[in-house]
Amino acid sequence: MSSAAYLPFLLQAGLAALITGTVIGASHLLGQRFRKNAIKDSAYECGVAGGGLPHTRFPVKFYLTALLFMLFDLEVVILIPATFVYREFLAAHIPILGPLLFFLGVLILGLIYEVRKGALEWEK
Repeated sequence: MSSAAYLPFLLQAGLAALITGTVIGASHLLGQRFRKNAIKDSAYECGVAGGGLPHTRFPVKFYLTALLFMLFDLEVVILIPATFVYREFLAAHIPILGPLLFFLGVLILGLIYEVRKGALEWEK
């Protein structure tokens, strides 16, 4: 392969690096780091001074729900393309139904386990 084949990739990588450097440099030059103003930098909402902690802690249940969402979102990402190419696999005599059913079976067993452990119950 000649080095000319890599030219589009190198141009795109160089452009991405240039844009990234420009955005980060502009953020450092024009950002609020150098303008220290206690009144402008303080939290303000409708004329009432902010109260409480600025960073509240999220319960563990929130993270568990997010992880479960990611798991089942990944399932859809894998199964949707498989349904689109199902006919092509059958035409090429490649058995695909067995692995798909195994994948679905493992996910269904995981869902049953989560329901029995109470992982999907928000208030407990």
